[in-house]
Amino acid sequence: MFQAFLIKYGEIGVKGKNRYVFEDALADRIRQVLKDVEGFFRISKEKGRIYVEAEGEFDYEEAVAALQRVFGIVGICPVVIVEREGFEELSSHVMSYVREMYGGQKKTFKVHTRRAHKGFPMESMEINAELGGRILDEFPEMTVDVHKPDVTIHIEIRGRIYIYSEVIPGPGGMPLGTNGRSMLLLSGGIDSPVAGYMVAKRGVYIDAVYFHAPPYTSERAKQKVVDLAKKVAAYSGPIRLHVINFTDIQMYIYDQCPHDELTIIMRRYMMRIAQQIAEDTGCLALITGESIGQVASQTVPSLAATNDVCTLPVFRPLIAFDKEDIVTIAKKIDTYEISILPYEDCCTTFVAKHPVTKPRVDVIRRSEKALADKIDEMVEAALASDEIIEVE
Repeated sequence: MFQAFLIKYGEIGVKGKNRYVFEDALADRIRQVLKDVEGFFRISKEKGRIYVEAEGEFDYEEAVAALQRVFGIVGICPVVIVEREGFEELSSHVMSYVREMYGGQKKTFKVHTRRAHKGFPMESMEINAELGGRILDEFPEMTVDVHKPDVTIHIEIRGRIYIYSEVIPGPGGMPLGTNGRSMLLLSGGIDSPVAGYMVAKRGVYIDAVYFHAPPYTSERAKQKVVDLAKKVAAYSGPIRLHVINFTDIQMYIYDQCPHDELTIIMRRYMMRIAQQIAEDTGCLALITGESIGQVASQTVPSLAATNDVCTLPVFRPLIAFDKEDIVTIAKKIDTYEISILPYEDCCTTFVAKHPVTKPRVDVIRRSEKALADKIDEMVEAALASDEIIEVE
């Protein structure tokens, strides 16, 4: 029955004169995700509405699943589109629609008409009343409830007439590409893929950097991160994943610095390297999956010590989340089962037995002076080791 979808958006609707920029970005992203869906689709805009129309046969379930991964969409409405004729023709189409969708079901309903085309001979309230009466006559098992109906039958009268009653939830947020690009520090854990998803949801394209430490971390650990990036890319679009060999830096820090400060100092060098890659690739911020107090390196003093080396903004979308909140989102975006696979990355391999939880920045800086002889050279070598994986 359905050959088209009406796409509802949220925040875009309150934009001013540049709203068309966000609408165009949303339409472009819809085109991108539907390229992989069986069928041919035409995307059109009309006075605050975006429509997706299938040309011929298409995979309905696959199309809905693809649209549910498009940031900026708050609702996907399967619509029946009919030509704008007279009221009798409209009534016939509505009766057919209700019969197909709800025939024989005990439902409460109301009719809501939006008459954007004022040339239609009846006003909205008249159409609501007349169609409601005919539905009651045709389907006696249905009853009217104008306050909390089970079903609202929407009629939109424009150049053509659109009939729909179902609204499939979308992910919300802002269209990709409307807020620049940022660099995600991606590990094999639960948190960082969720952080990337959440920032991408605000319209930010993301790239990612993963710190690999062979032979202490295996190729399976690296593949785990690639698989996580693929899951995030289903929502965020293609991700350029930078794989950095971090082994020599980790071992040098382990040999030269106090062991209770290992994690903080390693994190500081990860941030330095990530920032350099970000600046070289046009990223405007860094993204991490840190949450206050979750581990020793995520206390407020620890986060302050980590931030000390950054000049780019650092986005931490999970900063006040409980672990269960993060897990819930990870399950929703299908990263959780990959994240809990037992392949450890460098963040978990070199962990001090008693890490400092209240580091002082001046003390950490002083400890880093023990690295001065070789660390700059090692950072350059790590940057030179960059293996770029294009994740679709």
